[in-house]
Amino acid sequence: MVERPKSVIFSTAYGIVYGTAMGPDSCKNKIALVTGSSRGIGAAIARKFALAGADIVLNFRKAGGSSQAQAEKLRDEILAMGRQVLLVQADISSYESVKGLFRAVQEKFSRLDFLILNAAKAPFKPIERLLEREIRSLVDVNYIGNIFCIKESLPLLEQASGKIVFISSLGSRFYNPAYPLGSMKSAMESVVRDCSETLAEKGISVNAVCGGIVKTDSFKVLRQYWQEIDQLPADLFVEPEEIADVVLFLCDPASVGIRGQTIVVDRGLSNSLSHTGKK
Repeated sequence: MVERPKSVIFSTAYGIVYGTAMGPDSCKNKIALVTGSSRGIGAAIARKFALAGADIVLNFRKAGGSSQAQAEKLRDEILAMGRQVLLVQADISSYESVKGLFRAVQEKFSRLDFLILNAAKAPFKPIERLLEREIRSLVDVNYIGNIFCIKESLPLLEQASGKIVFISSLGSRFYNPAYPLGSMKSAMESVVRDCSETLAEKGISVNAVCGGIVKTDSFKVLRQYWQEIDQLPADLFVEPEEIADVVLFLCDPASVGIRGQTIVVDRGLSNSLSHTGKK
């Protein structure tokens, strides 16, 4: 009798996906690039891959600010794990900046196994109130910038039969009056689907993780526009590490049957409209 692995990762519409525990060497000799990885979900993902044995490329947008300081602190933490770290300042909305990012990866590691598209930037306000510069920034950072990264990563990822994972959010499928980023997340989920088909022949897998409500820096602003959020039960809030776990799984050989999909990690929040007010 064949013995199943002890842990079940999750079930899908296609059946149960089984996977073994991913230990400290599951990503040994692999290189993971996480955009926007100085803090929050991006930092949790970078840390998770480092704990699994990968060497890490950390990215932050603006030099000289708090993001750089946080990225440098994370770099030191990962170095203490015995991993190699490349820290690169790059604004993904600039194609030249993205080209420089991937040149740095090529020069340092000469390979790339995992591209995690996490960087995001947007104001909290209704779409119709966005200024022209805010609209352009919204699209440049959260849509065009991700495509720049995909384009420039392909030569390296093709060599390694690599993986691309995009970090989405529930704003891609649910209305929020002050969350224009949601429309860009939705657009990128379509890009994930399309790229999973066009890049399959290169051996590159493309998926997304749609995170629920995470208490990152943006949460403090979000609660100003969504007053009912404080009425949600505490067990519906997602930890950054929970999203990172699923990202890591999608980069593991056990996920070979998942392509072009967006996996929702929200502790069941999106299953019901009646969560608010529960004790």
